[in-house]
Amino acid sequence: MSTLLEPGQIEASAVMPPFLHLPPANLFALRAERLEHLAEGNALGQYLKLVARLCRIQQLLVDNPPNGLPVAEERQRLCISHGLPPLAADSLVREGAWQVWLQALLAHFDEASSGPMGEALDVLRGSDDSQRKGWGIALLAGQYDAVPAALVPFIGAALQAAWSSWLLALPAPELKPAGSQAQCPACGSPAMAGVVRNRGRHNGLRYLACSLCACEWHVVRVKCVYCESSKDLRYSSLEDDRHAPGKAPLRAECCPACNSYLKQNYLENDAAAEPLADDLASLALDIRLDEEGFHRLAPNLMLAPGGG
Repeated sequence: MSTLLEPGQIEASAVMPPFLHLPPANLFALRAERLEHLAEGNALGQYLKLVARLCRIQQLLVDNPPNGLPVAEERQRLCISHGLPPLAADSLVREGAWQVWLQALLAHFDEASSGPMGEALDVLRGSDDSQRKGWGIALLAGQYDAVPAALVPFIGAALQAAWSSWLLALPAPELKPAGSQAQCPACGSPAMAGVVRNRGRHNGLRYLACSLCACEWHVVRVKCVYCESSKDLRYSSLEDDRHAPGKAPLRAECCPACNSYLKQNYLENDAAAEPLADDLASLALDIRLDEEGFHRLAPNLMLAPGGG
């Protein structure tokens, strides 16, 4: 049975931007390609290549999930009807379904890995479920001091693969905005970066990319996502002769009202940009903004602060 829309509803549906932009099924393969491209000539090139390797393993896990959606349909419906994230990270990380993803990720590494990576893998392999759960809880809570820095990318990779897979398994999610516009409506995690899209019905719209599940949700532009101020915002980018002023593909939106900033990718200036990869490749910008007194509130689960 079709539903007739009144004139006012027709206008609203025509101008209302799509709230969600879900990640593609090959998200981690695309992320790996971008990291490998950005690694060339970057001071953190070796680290970017390690993360690219992790991304390729994440893709293998998502293509062959070690477990299914850990949230029953009724629980999903209840969460969504009450405006709560159906994949709430703070509760699901404690329930532990993600730990099989970490075990599956570790199985893709050679037991004989050497150097710092080998040492990190040895620590993870020697840990029990309780210890791993504690690290996962701490990482998603932003308590980096409770997680050895060398373990962060491996635990973060397992968490991201699990939640992204579960997000894509949700039946046509009709998610509502979370309590904070910087909070993911699917899992409740904080945004990692913004993306100003350049195609189709999303053209020109800003979406925030989740640090955990990679869900993207619409937030209006030229407004601080943390304090909602739009006064005296400024945009900072890395000095680069290839881009004219105001045309840099990655710029940080800096808010003097709360002294915070959030990086943003402008796909019209670089259609291949990817939030996590471009964030890691531009850590020099974070260092500069920190020196200028701005604070970063957006986590990147592949790197502990100060762990580069």
